[in-house]
Amino acid sequence: MKALEEKLGYTFSDRELLTEALTHSSYANEQRGKVQCNERLEFLGDAVLGLIVARYLFERSADMPEGKMTRLRSELVCERSLDGVAARLGLGAYLRLGKGEELGGGRTRPSILADAVEAVLAAIYLDGGIEAAEKAVKSLLLDGYERTGVAVTDSKTQLQELVQRKGGQVLSYHVIGEEGPDHLKTFSVEVR
Repeated sequence: MKALEEKLGYTFSDRELLTEALTHSSYANEQRGKVQCNERLEFLGDAVLGLIVARYLFERSADMPEGKMTRLRSELVCERSLDGVAARLGLGAYLRLGKGEELGGGRTRPSILADAVEAVLAAIYLDGGIEAAEKAVKSLLLDGYERTGVAVTDSKTQLQELVQRKGGQVLSYHVIGEEGPDHLKTFSVEVR
C-alpha cells in the first residue's frame, strides 16, 4: 500500500479507507459481509471528481461557454480517462477481487479500474478533505490536460455536432460487426 500512496502523492491516516476503495464487490461477496466493497466510495468519488473538475473548468476560463465546459468535464471524468489514470498508477495490481472476477480479467477491465479510481478519490476526500482530493485530481488528471490541452475525445459527439451545424441532416448508426466475450465486446458501427 505504501507504494500506491507514493504514486497517489497522498499518505492515508486511515488506511482502511484505501483498503475499502480497492475492494471489489466480488471479493466482498466472497467474504460474506465481513468486508465492505468500494461501491459506496465510488458513488461519493464520482461526485467529488465531478465537482473538482467542474470548478477547475469554471475557474480556468471565464469566457468558456457552459456547453463546452460540460463536454470537457464529461471527457475528463469518463471511463476511458479514469482507466488511463488507473493504468498509470498500476491500480489493477492492488485490487481485491473475487476468484471469478480475477479469472475473468477483472484487474484489466476498464469499468472496474475507473470505478476504483473514483473510490480512491473518495477515500482521499474522506481522509484528508477537499484540498487533498483537489491535489490528487490535479496531479492524476488535470496536469495532463493542462500540458496537452486535450481531453479524451468523444468522436460520436464531435460528428453529431458537425452534422448539426450543417442542418437538415440526420445520422443513423448500424452495427455491422461484433467480437469478443460478452463482458468485453467490441462493436463495429457504420454511420450514415
